[in-house]
Amino acid sequence: MLIWEVAGKYARALFLSARERNLLDTIYEQMRDLREMVRKDRTLLNFLGAPQILEKAKKETIREVFSKRIEQLLVEFLVLLVDKRRVSFLVEIVDEFERLVEAEKGVGRVTVVTAVPLTDNERSRLSRKMAAKTGLEIVLEEKIDRSIIGGLIVILHDEIIDGSIRHGLNLVREQLGKVRVH
Repeated sequence: MLIWEVAGKYARALFLSARERNLLDTIYEQMRDLREMVRKDRTLLNFLGAPQILEKAKKETIREVFSKRIEQLLVEFLVLLVDKRRVSFLVEIVDEFERLVEAEKGVGRVTVVTAVPLTDNERSRLSRKMAAKTGLEIVLEEKIDRSIIGGLIVILHDEIIDGSIRHGLNLVREQLGKVRVH
């Protein structure tokens, strides 16, 4: 969970700074572009995370490469990530930043993890329930993970609802481990 705690902290800081400067939409688009870039080619992340390269060189490179391409706020945010050695969390920070911006606009992105794809009916029911719970327009992101065996895991902002069979079995195993047999 450390990854999401770190991502949440940095994403919230960037969100608040961007909102204060009236740059939310611009930073939102630039962050999405940045994430796509690093997903396609990890060279930048590898460079920024390399321990053998001096931090000064990393910061200079960020400023040289990005200063004329993206908002100064985002350039300095990337420099901050280098200073704090948090560059490896960049994709998660972007994801969390997107969630914050979307929530500000009345949209809630819900990630649903299931062992098998949801039916249209299940998808619709889940969207309605989450919309009623949050008051937001819901956008579902579906992920398949056969290791959960069955059930589902719902992730909305900072809340995780784990209704997977794997989780249930782990709880049973935990409870059985506490039982004393004489």
